[in-house]
Amino acid sequence: MAFTLSPLAYAFDALEPHIDARTMEIHHDKHHAAYTNNLNAAIAGTDLEPLAIEDLLVRGFDKPAVRNNGGGFWNHNLFWDIMAPGGANAPFGPLADAINADYGSYDKFREEFSKAAATRFGSGWAWLCAHKGGKVEICSTANQDNPLMPGIGCGGTPVLGIDVWEHAYYLHYQNRRPDYIAAFYHVINWTEVARRYDLAR
Repeated sequence: MAFTLSPLAYAFDALEPHIDARTMEIHHDKHHAAYTNNLNAAIAGTDLEPLAIEDLLVRGFDKPAVRNNGGGFWNHNLFWDIMAPGGANAPFGPLADAINADYGSYDKFREEFSKAAATRFGSGWAWLCAHKGGKVEICSTANQDNPLMPGIGCGGTPVLGIDVWEHAYYLHYQNRRPDYIAAFYHVINWTEVARRYDLAR
């Protein structure tokens, strides 16, 4: 199985002024493309090649090229899908109920999620994960790791993620990671996040 880089569902400039077109173009066409190509090269001719990406993240976890590039491939696929121009500006339905149950309010969730993203040392991601039964959990991971991988320290299925590698924001925000995190809330596609939550719970 060869993994492919899917095109964005929106134009590079669709998320402006919150995320600029040049960053989106480089991030998708260069960084995500490299993860995709390197993943294909790492699994070519091995017993990992036929696996779906979710299985690959587990079975190939002990192989750095598979772990890093497989994570980069999966993480970015989610990242593009959970952003969109316009749309619902806050969680709704069962997802909102779960956030309120586990964090008290949407504002408190934003505070905790922003903290997880801002305090991730170096490169990595912050996640909102759904557990069977409906509970949600905020956590962060280093590099291109994600909670689907074994032994990461947080579990469940990621339904929302923010990329805090510098390439995700540095052209526009330079070293102001908190400003990028604040802007991210303006482009979250809560309809897609809710869909993923419903499938995962």
